[in-house]
Amino acid sequence: MSYIGKTPTSVPLTSSDITDGIITTTKIADANVTNPKLISGSQQNFRNIIINGDMSIAQRATSQASITSSGYFTIDRYRTGYVGLGTWTQSQSTDVPSGQGFAKSLKMDCTTADGSPASGDQLNIQTKFEGQNLQYLKKGTSSAESTTMSFWVKSNKTGTYICELLSESSGSYRQISKSYTISSANTWEKKTLTFAGDTSGAFDNDNSFGVEVNFWLGAGSTYSSGTLSTSWSSVTNANRAVGQVNLADSTSNEWYITGVQLEAGTTASDFEFLPVDVNLQRCERYFKIVLRSTGGDTTICNGAMYDGSQFFGTFEIGKGMRAIPTMSATSGTNFYGVVGNSATYSFNSLTFGGISNAGTSKCRIYVNSVSGKSQGHAVWIRFKDASSTADFISASSEL
Repeated sequence: MSYIGKTPTSVPLTSSDITDGIITTTKIADANVTNPKLISGSQQNFRNIIINGDMSIAQRATSQASITSSGYFTIDRYRTGYVGLGTWTQSQSTDVPSGQGFAKSLKMDCTTADGSPASGDQLNIQTKFEGQNLQYLKKGTSSAESTTMSFWVKSNKTGTYICELLSESSGSYRQISKSYTISSANTWEKKTLTFAGDTSGAFDNDNSFGVEVNFWLGAGSTYSSGTLSTSWSSVTNANRAVGQVNLADSTSNEWYITGVQLEAGTTASDFEFLPVDVNLQRCERYFKIVLRSTGGDTTICNGAMYDGSQFFGTFEIGKGMRAIPTMSATSGTNFYGVVGNSATYSFNSLTFGGISNAGTSKCRIYVNSVSGKSQGHAVWIRFKDASSTADFISASSEL
């Protein structure tokens, strides 16, 4: 073992530490071996603020066509911000930079062009983070940490693009934008951007929104008619995306991104790959597919008839979500069945209730107007649409 930097003096050497006049072992007192000293020689775990930066988790879907609104569509933790700028297909692509360890990327493909954006039009890819996870950035103090964003990007549309950080503190918003250039068409390029620390407005130390990262793909004059805000300031919309190319001006246009990393400091480190189970668990704090149909008789939950027409059952959500989740489920004609008393009552959609706090691991499923059952009958609910594996129940607590 060697010790670089200074010679420790708290533990003396013995004859066993010296061979042929050469010191072969340097001893360090246990009290001198501390976590900061160990970490300083290696990269810290979870240094990447971005969740799912390798685009490997896509619980909702791997492709979504005809996007003309804002929302979460495919890859976990990435929301599309949209106002009136073209029509898009978003997908989890296998087109990735060669030899970098990535297997998936996020792809935006323009399917209906808009070459003349209205003033309020916008298109961007967003991802958000809780304030309580960002306290170490020391925002709002004279010691505020700089952050460095690195990512791989590819497009046929060369030119200037904007990456923006938008922060919130006690209802007050601030932002900073940096530009990057896609220089070579249809070529993966790595980009690195450094943002100064913000000495104003500390993050709220709770599970609410602290920072949003915006990758702009198109912006009307409302967001691009001023001077790009390259230093932290109160939000002036006109200064947020100045110079941004219009990715929506041709149906030939597409844009890919992967390997997204945001970390404290002014230097970009190698991308932090996480095991898939760890990555999935971090995504499931915000969105979770609680149960998916197997395409057959998939049981949802057991329960009982409250009276001759009302069913109540208890459904497992699981713990660890950011806040009280919103439950939803696919629906359609006779998607579900209440099974019992030698018969199945078919119905179209599920109703959820009984979630009182974020720590709740269960909720209630309620079905009204059930026929063919009696009070006290033990029954169960199942997916009845046996031809589909796309039916699912989800819980969402997105920022």
